[in-house]
Amino acid sequence: MPDTALQVEPLLDRLENALREEMTAREFADPAMIGIHTGGAWIADRLHARLGLAEPLGLLNISFYRDDFSQTGMHPQVSPSVLPFRVEGRNILLIDDVFYTGRTIRAALNEIFDYGRPAQVLLGILIERNGRQIPIRPDCVGQRISLAADQRITLSGPSPLQLRVHLVSSQP
Repeated sequence: MPDTALQVEPLLDRLENALREEMTAREFADPAMIGIHTGGAWIADRLHARLGLAEPLGLLNISFYRDDFSQTGMHPQVSPSVLPFRVEGRNILLIDDVFYTGRTIRAALNEIFDYGRPAQVLLGILIERNGRQIPIRPDCVGQRISLAADQRITLSGPSPLQLRVHLVSSQP
């Protein structure tokens, strides 16, 4: 099966609209936005500008909060999170590129709570795919897709942002 490219801009449009609707429904006043390093930060950067948020964008590096290094083969790159605003009592927009098992978001929430207890967290995801393993799910999604176990979604960027679905080799 060849690689498949997905268009990013229409997904950003849908995610932005869903975020606006959910913020209105939840009376989400004065939100601060956090993007998860790296793909989520790229998506958050675009959404931050589109939503016209006043506070600087926060960036979260969850490397030390992950519980699945041995399964994913991840090697944490040490760089600090940057949250240039107070978290305590705030409405937080948490943004990531791809939602798969839910473990990235669990790790992100753990780190956010180390900075303080937010009033609310609204989770926006560009792509939600099948494979959820823990009871966490996004509030707003650009697109939901179903993939085979040997397929992955990769976002490259930051400029231009490009999404592709590809096969993963089972070879180490």
